[in-house]
Amino acid sequence: MTLTDSTVQEGKQQARRTSLIHSQPVRRFMANRTAVIGGVLMLLLIAASLLSPWLARFEPQAVDVVSRLKPPSVKHWFGTDNLGRDVFSRTLNGTKISIQVGLTVALVSSAAGLVIGLYSAYYRRLDQVLMRIMDGIFAFPAVLLAMAMMAALGPNVSNLMICLSIVFTPAVARIVRSSALVVKEQTYIEAMRALGASRTRILWLHIMPGTLSPLIVQGSFVFAESIIVEAALSFLGAGIPAPMPSLGNLLSEGKQFIYNSWWMTLYPGFALILSVLAMNWFGDGLRDMLDPHARTKRKRSRKGSMNKNTSDNNNEKVSSATQASS
Repeated sequence: MTLTDSTVQEGKQQARRTSLIHSQPVRRFMANRTAVIGGVLMLLLIAASLLSPWLARFEPQAVDVVSRLKPPSVKHWFGTDNLGRDVFSRTLNGTKISIQVGLTVALVSSAAGLVIGLYSAYYRRLDQVLMRIMDGIFAFPAVLLAMAMMAALGPNVSNLMICLSIVFTPAVARIVRSSALVVKEQTYIEAMRALGASRTRILWLHIMPGTLSPLIVQGSFVFAESIIVEAALSFLGAGIPAPMPSLGNLLSEGKQFIYNSWWMTLYPGFALILSVLAMNWFGDGLRDMLDPHARTKRKRSRKGSMNKNTSDNNNEKVSSATQASS
């Protein structure tokens, strides 16, 4: 074999090893059945919300007093509400609004938290100012703070997105800051400083990539939490205005007829639960995929708890046998 052939073979082997290395996170994700189910459910919900103008058989705001409080049937799959509006169409549009709010809040809070966390970790003086502000916001309960800001700004979808983005930014900023502090102390960062690299280059080209994994995972959980908070605010009347069919508004409207017209709360509530569960399962899969060490720690702790329970059971058997013999 010539030198050229050996070089080509080594290159192919190196490429094969590299492809295997890059495919390991995907394999870890695919091995997690719960994460795969969550991802598939989330894709189905997003597709249904995007295709809601074609899937909905009736207009969400179309009032038909003659058909009010009709149970599920072939014509109205999820029944009708107290004004004769189709619950299936309103549930689809409510899911669409919830996903839009969750996605926007996750993106905005992740971007703001990334900037605040990076600069807080790299500049000590900014850290004392920015993180104290984040701690002050983080001290308030999410629903209470969002409700207070919505009362000041007024009920609107854009105002709700702004309020929820402010509420969830501190949690993202703290996670990014902790990751950036770890990356900042690495040897290659000190080498970049010794070579004369600018602070902006070090911050955004070398420290920022090390914070993306926890940022993506936290963004997925912010997605789910923002859907819950949006539904809670709309249910209490402090979120999206009532004529707009959000999931919280649908639950608020259906609570008065829950005994006789159960379908008004069952289907919107099921859509809300499914959206949150799907995003949480997907976030757990991302965490296992991007941070395999956390998965190993959970397995060890679970195995340790099982061993502890087994030893406790054995001790109880020994003690009971001793008492019986005595």
